[in-house]
Amino acid sequence: MSVSRISPVVPRIVSACSFSVLALSAAVSHAKDTVVIPAGSFQMGCSVNDTACDRDEGPQGGTAVNVPAFELDKFEVTVASYQACIDAGICVRPKDFQRNKYCNVGAEGRDNHPANCVDWQEALTYCEWKGGRLPYEAEWEKAARAGSTSPYPWGEEVSCKNAILDDGVTMGSVPNEPDGCGEDRTWPVGSRDANAFGLFDMQGNAGEWMMNWYASDGIAQYAAGNLTDQAQSRQRLVRGGSWDENKANLRSSFRNVKPPVSGRSIYGSIGFRCAYDPS
Repeated sequence: MSVSRISPVVPRIVSACSFSVLALSAAVSHAKDTVVIPAGSFQMGCSVNDTACDRDEGPQGGTAVNVPAFELDKFEVTVASYQACIDAGICVRPKDFQRNKYCNVGAEGRDNHPANCVDWQEALTYCEWKGGRLPYEAEWEKAARAGSTSPYPWGEEVSCKNAILDDGVTMGSVPNEPDGCGEDRTWPVGSRDANAFGLFDMQGNAGEWMMNWYASDGIAQYAAGNLTDQAQSRQRLVRGGSWDENKANLRSSFRNVKPPVSGRSIYGSIGFRCAYDPS
């Protein structure tokens, strides 16, 4: 079930005191599960010798973009972590397993899978509860590349040895179904090796919401210093590719887009992780 760039398819009230304690606790606890990405420039967009790039990925070899230091979650936000936010009365329940079998919230045995089927605002609310935000696109790509200039952080090709995706050949427990490396769903977070920064699942498993609105000239804007303030458009960015997307969508430079509100669609391919400004 490969996915193209174009999208297919009342919390409980807590007292101000309770919210302050919850927010403080969450903000403190995130530190041990994050990686500090150092400040500096990197080549963003179309990789060296990558012939699969779309026009909005810029020229081959990339474009120099400077990114300030920030922190990023090591793992995609799990069902268990998102459920804690629901239990705290901050987050609302997203579309769940009862609604669609590809949604992980409410699915038995998936507490350590990515929290998917979330709309953009639902993801942002969780990150704000944790004392953070969603990553900006240039931040995310710098972290995903982890110093690499090739289409994938480990080289020129990707398979189920590297990431959770539809590689077209790997089969598992679901007959004749390569989605999710043969499982037709996400996998537990951290099921494949971390990249050179120590980040897991930056490619595959669940695609990840970005803070930015989509702009076709976004990389040029970032190169000019505007990392955060793109004009509102119809779609937000989603990065990294997912369990039901093909190899091309897992390239470090690939810029997927989705409306921030799913409406009648099911965003089973989309999860998120949080970013944090330096303390």
